[in-house]
Amino acid sequence: MISVIDYGAGNLRSVTNVLELLNVDFKLIKDAESIRTATKIILPGVGHFGQLSSALDELKIRDSLREQIESGVPYLGICLGMQILFENSCEAPQAIGLGLMAGSVMKFEKSERIPHMGWNTLDEVKQSRLIESALVNSSVSNANTYCELFAYYAHSYFCPVVAQTVFTTTYGDQFSAVIESNNIFGVQFHPEKSGDFGRLVMQNFASL
Repeated sequence: MISVIDYGAGNLRSVTNVLELLNVDFKLIKDAESIRTATKIILPGVGHFGQLSSALDELKIRDSLREQIESGVPYLGICLGMQILFENSCEAPQAIGLGLMAGSVMKFEKSERIPHMGWNTLDEVKQSRLIESALVNSSVSNANTYCELFAYYAHSYFCPVVAQTVFTTTYGDQFSAVIESNNIFGVQFHPEKSGDFGRLVMQNFASL
């Protein structure tokens, strides 16, 4: 059972639609007790870093979420759900993230058009359990092969390349497309909008 955090914003329905398509059991949660009993967590997100940070505090789930992740519960952060893993963001300098990844979320400076929206490639830095296993999973047909990894992005801010980066993407600036550290997984792209490949990523997380 996957617990999907509903903090009142983001692309919640498109994520749950994919889980339904894949016949993955899930439930929506928004309180500390539900997070403490979760065995697998997805935090989807589009929007503002400060809004999400405030929501974690208003719902009183910041501490329980961090504790569950630190205890080893698998976590998948999508877009803003990945960015909140970092310490802070220049999008909202006074807001704090979960601090599970070192560094700050930055704004694109070298790109002509912001936001970065549309399809872009993923470039491997090192082996990834989330991505590699997705590519060999044949239960969703017509998946992209390794040499043509494309995913759908929609963001104006990006996570820096860190020790936990397993795939990067370049849009003027190079940034972390996928981060992975033990039970922690983050994707800057939107798997729910990334076709067969994205569905494979979601299915693989569900199978961890």
